Amino acid sequence: MQAGNLDVGGRNGAGQGSATPDEIARFNAMAAEWWNPDGPMRPLHRMNGLRTGWIADRVQRQFGGSSGRLLDIGCGAGIASETFARQGHQVLGLDAATEAIAAARAHAEGQDLRLAYRTGTPEELLSEGVRFPVITALEVIEHVEDPQVFMRILADLLEPGGMLFLSTLNRTARSFALAKIGAEYLLRWLPVGTHQWRKFITPKEIGTMARAAGLRLSDAAGMTLEPVNGRWTMSRDMAMNYIVALAKR
Repeated sequence: MQAGNLDVGGRNGAGQGSATPDEIARFNAMAAEWWNPDGPMRPLHRMNGLRTGWIADRVQRQFGGSSGRLLDIGCGAGIASETFARQGHQVLGLDAATEAIAAARAHAEGQDLRLAYRTGTPEELLSEGVRFPVITALEVIEHVEDPQVFMRILADLLEPGGMLFLSTLNRTARSFALAKIGAEYLLRWLPVGTHQWRKFITPKEIGTMARAAGLRLSDAAGMTLEPVNGRWTMSRDMAMNYIVALAKR
């Protein structure tokens, strides 16, 4: 594993806008099973190719290829981070969950990837003056303490002309029935308590927060699970999972 110039050290902790200690503990508890495709992170494994492919297409349009450096915030054990590194990015995976980062490093060991991991928060990177042309925060914003503050921090971490990609869950009756009750209580795809439906965020709210942070919406799409074959596809239906591309003004 090649760390390049991305391994910038750092401290552990959560600051204003970041995940709460309860959220960090919850994801630390799942670290050992993170890379099990049939374990508690099964939905992330299933949708990983769809999300990272959608992002790669838009990075290609913006930069004419790889952007170079990419910051993957809330990377967990690195499911998306490894894919981004294979796409040609020099990746820094950041997460406040210490055990998840340990699992990420262990899984990447021996692979020839431009990939480094750091335990910490985006607030810490911001205080160090680090900036990135591409930032991803996939299935993260619904877990943070203050989404508006989090959005502003991500915007401040972007270089001029940079792109921010967010994926999350819409706060609808359908997402309550399927993503919360169905996935956690009925199908047991996720541990009970993984999501708090009241913290799901609508596309309109994402747009409002983005504008307040000096970002503009570049693109958006829904992500739909096909129940028959278990595949995720892009669609216009944003009532459940969706992904957005935001550009720095």
